[in-house]
Amino acid sequence: MILNVFCWILTLAAAFAAGKAVSKRKLPAILGWLIAGMLLGPHAVKLVSQDLLDAVWYRSIIMWMQCAFGIMLGTELVWKKIRAYGKALVVTTLTQSLGTFALVSLAFAAVFHFMGVPVYLAFAFGGIALATAPAPALSIVSEFHTKGPVTDTLLPMAVLDDVVGIAVFFTVNAFITRTVSGGEISLAMIPVMIFVPVIVGAVTGAAAGIFLKKTEGKGKILAVLCIGITVTVLIGYWLNTEVLMSITLNYMLLGVSFSAVFSNMISEEKLQTVSNDFHPILAICLLGAIVDLGAPLDYHLILGAGLYTFLYIVVRACGKYFGARVGAGCMKMPETVQKYLGLTLLPHSGVSLVFTGIVCASLEGGGEPELAVIVKGTIAAAAVINEIIAVILAKKGFSMAGEIREAA
Repeated sequence: MILNVFCWILTLAAAFAAGKAVSKRKLPAILGWLIAGMLLGPHAVKLVSQDLLDAVWYRSIIMWMQCAFGIMLGTELVWKKIRAYGKALVVTTLTQSLGTFALVSLAFAAVFHFMGVPVYLAFAFGGIALATAPAPALSIVSEFHTKGPVTDTLLPMAVLDDVVGIAVFFTVNAFITRTVSGGEISLAMIPVMIFVPVIVGAVTGAAAGIFLKKTEGKGKILAVLCIGITVTVLIGYWLNTEVLMSITLNYMLLGVSFSAVFSNMISEEKLQTVSNDFHPILAICLLGAIVDLGAPLDYHLILGAGLYTFLYIVVRACGKYFGARVGAGCMKMPETVQKYLGLTLLPHSGVSLVFTGIVCASLEGGGEPELAVIVKGTIAAAAVINEIIAVILAKKGFSMAGEIREAA
């Protein structure tokens, strides 16, 4: 274990250095973190081994980090800030997420019809495609201190997008599971996956808010936040392992709910202080989460990418970009949001790999391993290619929107 801990710390240091080197090229540091994780992961140098990625202590730390960077989203869910967007935010989220689901599903259904592959598999690709991985975009926001309508829309949208993604994906997965084997996942579990993290985070967030109102000083504020995050993660872990064993709770949603509640309990000035004090910890959590995102990616898959991978990347990008543009345009949102929001929604790999594992387990359990191979090979290759392209395009979107501070 000690050797694994040392290797992980060494990997984080190497990723940080790679991020600095990439930054000098006017590219986001996350690109360096992602590539470092991939090259030092189990498919290349193996400094981060598969045993390390599967270790309980490591997964526990990553859970804590995922919950912690959820705070960056939750602190944006202050009622006064989101009230101005309200309906426009919800409509744009639905057009870009459901639009992506529909477009990807239709494209793969057409191809599978002519290729002799069961058409229902197309909905698996649609369900995987609609979700957005918020960590890459959040790291760009953090690194370049972006500020403006696109940033203000993206942060709360990332939360809503996650909720829509979970609901649609698990509905599709339940349908596929029932199709191939009669199924074990009840549709009733879908709202449980959404509302349990919200309720748990709300309870611990309310307790944190009470303490934060009375707490002064950086050390005490950080202690309240870290204890609150730890308690939230422990409750989530207990529910996962002892109560809701058939599903996996979203730890980022736990962090979002936790921080959204205390953010609405304290003053704007206090919230700014809390955010500033927590920023160094947030930066470390983002680094760890992105390296964890890159480590399982196999760069060899780029060479084996075929028609399905190309189709998936292109159609998903069109769905996200034009879905966001149509929704933002219909709701008369700022012009920069209409033009560039879609570019910031392209990062995807962490969510896609989790969803892929769930779909493949359903297909293999239902006696369709050859279909699982199609899904796994396509999404794995797309994750490697798309994430590199998406990070660059996401940064470009913020830049063209005029929300990146040159001094940063």
